[in-house]
Amino acid sequence: MESLLHIGYYALSFVLVLSVIVFVHEFGHFFAARLCGVRVEVFSIGFGRELCGFTSKYGTRWKFSMLPLGGYVKMFGDASAASTADTHALEMMSEADKKVSFHHQSLRAKAFIVAAGPLANFLLSIAVFTYFIFTIGLSSTEPVVGSVMKDSPAFHAGLVENDIIEKVDGKPVHYFRELATEIALSTGKPVRLDIRRGEKHLVRSITPTTMEDSDGLGNTITRPVIGIKSKTIVLKEVGLVAALWHATKQTYEMCVTTLRVMGQMIRGDRSTDELKGPLGIAKLSGDAAQSGEDTAKSARAILWLIALLSVNLGFINLFPIPMLDGGHLLFYVIEGLRGRPLAKRVQEYSFRLGFAMILCLMAFTIWNDIRQIIL
Repeated sequence: MESLLHIGYYALSFVLVLSVIVFVHEFGHFFAARLCGVRVEVFSIGFGRELCGFTSKYGTRWKFSMLPLGGYVKMFGDASAASTADTHALEMMSEADKKVSFHHQSLRAKAFIVAAGPLANFLLSIAVFTYFIFTIGLSSTEPVVGSVMKDSPAFHAGLVENDIIEKVDGKPVHYFRELATEIALSTGKPVRLDIRRGEKHLVRSITPTTMEDSDGLGNTITRPVIGIKSKTIVLKEVGLVAALWHATKQTYEMCVTTLRVMGQMIRGDRSTDELKGPLGIAKLSGDAAQSGEDTAKSARAILWLIALLSVNLGFINLFPIPMLDGGHLLFYVIEGLRGRPLAKRVQEYSFRLGFAMILCLMAFTIWNDIRQIIL
């Protein structure tokens, strides 16, 4: 019985976290569509059979569906949740219907509606990061060595207390958190450090070693380190405008980091074990919900996780893969350059290929989750 309650708790946390992210994403599409005068027929959180819902005065069916692994907005003129055109219905539409049909909108309007989903995810993350930076402060610890662990790579390279790390592989670093990120992204390969020691400028090549650490949610992770610690952590108070700027910058940097990590996985430099599927996200959600000493701290942990996942959902949705928002945008770019859309058969087979790719990725991540959580 206790095990069932434990599983139920994780499942509920997962549904809560994912539903917030999906709702914001789909509301971005919905809001942009309404701005452009497009009729929205269905707004669904989840797929499959409807569990509950209601119909608004504008004719939109708002509902929760049985499979809580995403959501969709079905607009007037769509044949399915994937926004494929209902060719027969489009041909039979009156002029009045065409004005509220998604597929009869201008190329610019359609691109705006499609891009509004990922944009909404980015705005959610920026809002959450702004809240944390404004209320807690901005981590402004300088990249100065506070201590060096004995027999660590940094120790053998001759680093000492008060050394200032100015660059990592030629990239300037201004805060210790940036140094830690670059080391973590090194995949264990040698990194070049530009160091200032008093009036001297030193260059050291250091090969990180791996060590086990906590991810902040009670899970053990392995990451590359060179064996240095910072001085006392400094949290700088900033105003609302500055917090908003730093939150936007943080969201952008997370997208860049995600792209770098995925590139490393494709090249084989990084293990794909880091990819999370539904079970992995469910575990992260449950861990976040239980990570705080009280309800307020747990709520902040969940909020932080929502922001992290929202960035990733928004960014990955912009990948030029048919079925994703980025795939639709790619078709619109091609249509704009050619002056006419791609042939319907080309689009149809492209969507099938995209759907197969997404299914394969889903299957792989689920297997990844099972292997790491259960086996």
